[in-house]
Amino acid sequence: MRDAIPRRRKGVRLSDRDLVRFEYFDDTAKFPLVIAPGVEDLNLVAWAGERKALIEGALLDHGAVLFRGFRNDTVDDFSQFVSSLTDEQMDYRERAAARSEVAAQVYTSTAYPADQRIPLHHEMSYSHSWPTKIWFYCSLPPRTGGRTPIADDRKVVDMLSPSIKDAFRRKGVMYVKNYGNGLDLCWQDAFQTDDPAVVERYCREAGMTCEWRGEGRLRTRAVRHVMVSHPKLGCSLWFNHAHMFHLSNLSADVRAGLLAQFDDDEVPRNAFFGDGSPIPDAMMDEVRKTYDRAMVAFDWRQGDILLLDNFLTSHGREPFTGPREILVAMAERFTLGATARSETV
Repeated sequence: MRDAIPRRRKGVRLSDRDLVRFEYFDDTAKFPLVIAPGVEDLNLVAWAGERKALIEGALLDHGAVLFRGFRNDTVDDFSQFVSSLTDEQMDYRERAAARSEVAAQVYTSTAYPADQRIPLHHEMSYSHSWPTKIWFYCSLPPRTGGRTPIADDRKVVDMLSPSIKDAFRRKGVMYVKNYGNGLDLCWQDAFQTDDPAVVERYCREAGMTCEWRGEGRLRTRAVRHVMVSHPKLGCSLWFNHAHMFHLSNLSADVRAGLLAQFDDDEVPRNAFFGDGSPIPDAMMDEVRKTYDRAMVAFDWRQGDILLLDNFLTSHGREPFTGPREILVAMAERFTLGATARSETV
């Protein structure tokens, strides 16, 4: 009798639909896409590292992907996940808000009073270059509030008044920043240097003018894009910081206090049309209201990671109570040029 030939066990290959679940908060909007584990102890870093194309396609389709329910207990877990999807992480340059670096190219979110709201915006859209992708990691959810609302800018640009888009297309936008008056970031923190020559070189390369005004004060001016085309999809997007820098973004009492001390181009930051003329408050109010109409928000859970296409999706922050720790990583620096064009004429 011949020895029985042992049968080779067939390996079981689970599909992505078995390993993870693809879900939505809203089946109509399908924004953001939610990816959750379908099996216990799925290694997110290993899974994502082998599916970069799948995640990239999902990000272009939806603009935002929330990874929820995976074990992301530490900053190192978050950092490894980011590294699994990109090898082009960014430092935070030309800062508009105070941040701290907690690990290599991982930063705290914007330091801003907890009882105040941060309007929706695109990261660094005031600059000549910005991250293509941005990750948010919930290390510690707040006791109440503190959501990070997001909006699909393809909807925002469709909803915006044609008169507003036409006015900005014709004139562009100019950002004026004054450093060194003790009311905002000093230029050393904003540019991450204490060498004026480094600042001057950065401004030249970034198409900004800079003026040293004595007593450690610096003024910069930059005429920037208002709308851009997505580098891969080609769609037109409302992509600027005008409503964030404009004085109408401040409460009435804070604004009055500043204008009692400074001219409108001497305040820490302000936005004008590209020709230097004032932007009506009503225009900026409508932009903020349009973002709000398009926004989607969800409560953070510990370990959540939200990945955004920074061209397609804007983000903000709601007021909160209790400690809150949301960390940020940025990747794939994009400089406006031949690939994506400015639509300011």
